[in-house]
Amino acid sequence: MSKRAKIILIVIVVFFIGALIWFGKKNKKNIVEYETETPFRTTIIKKTVATGKVIPLEEIEIKPQITGIIDRVVLLEGSKVKKGDLIAVVRVVPNEQSLISARGRVDNAKLRVNNGQVSFKRTKNLFNKGVVARAEYEAVELSYKQAKQDLKNAQNDYLIIKRGSAGSGGAANTNIIAQMSGTILEIPVKEGDQVIQSNNFNAGTTIASIADMSKMIFEGKVDESEVGKLVKGTVIEVSIGAIEGQKFPAKLNFIAPKGTEEGGAVQFKIKADVSLDDKFFIRAGYSANADIILVKKDSVLSIKEGLLKFDKETEEPYVEVKQADGEFKKVNVKLGTSDGVNVEVLEGVTKDDEIKIWNKASKDDTEEEDE
Repeated sequence: MSKRAKIILIVIVVFFIGALIWFGKKNKKNIVEYETETPFRTTIIKKTVATGKVIPLEEIEIKPQITGIIDRVVLLEGSKVKKGDLIAVVRVVPNEQSLISARGRVDNAKLRVNNGQVSFKRTKNLFNKGVVARAEYEAVELSYKQAKQDLKNAQNDYLIIKRGSAGSGGAANTNIIAQMSGTILEIPVKEGDQVIQSNNFNAGTTIASIADMSKMIFEGKVDESEVGKLVKGTVIEVSIGAIEGQKFPAKLNFIAPKGTEEGGAVQFKIKADVSLDDKFFIRAGYSANADIILVKKDSVLSIKEGLLKFDKETEEPYVEVKQADGEFKKVNVKLGTSDGVNVEVLEGVTKDDEIKIWNKASKDDTEEEDE
């Protein structure tokens, strides 16, 4: 072999060895070094959020006792009222055909009364002379009294059709008064609107709605997967969208026994008494959310959920625990309650175990990536 060939061979060998050393160092730098964390004790609270609104506990609708037209509205929406306060006045607009028919019945009744009066006087004179028997006299007298009663009834019917009442109760029928103390939430009618009385076939026209704004409740819905964990009497916190940064305590007092399907999921209605703060005015219908504690466990052994992995075949959770030689060993764990950040560990690890933090590269690798 010539001298030149030897030099070339030596250069190639040196280059090859250098390349091996460089790649070796490069691969050594890329080895992932994992940090570890140990289990800790903490309080885990699992909550659910129910969406809904805040409404008055007591709310009623005022409806007229007669059909007519709103003559005037005395109060406005938002007014404070006491039981018996006048809200509006209804003016009766009688049906002309019914009015004429009622007037005709009155005239017919008067004719029967006049005829009965003549017959009664004649029979009475004959009875006093001993010409007719007492039974005949009493029959004529009864007929006369019935005619007078029929006239009175016909006159009352006429007055009811004409003005809404036959006597002093007219004002009671035409005057719309508050049936409870509270705040007028809504007056959906205005002067000149026609209203219909409430009866067996019609709910009637609502003239005003009144509520006691000092007693409010939260009304919302929860999913069927969580309703079984709710308990009456549980204290919850209500956040109102219109009042930022403020939470109102409430006590759960109703859980619906029957759910309704909405969007493919079954929802159950819940209600809770809200404790109000005098600093804030709560309006009826404010949207609100309720934070409800489903499970609370104090001082339980826990780890962060980010430390968990799941077996691809069995889907069982596991972690990797650092051993004495620095290697990591796969350990299956049994989990309990989770709050979305931390999870309770029932079996598998102890408070002294060092658990691998996944996807944490070494410092050298991070510096190279930055370059």
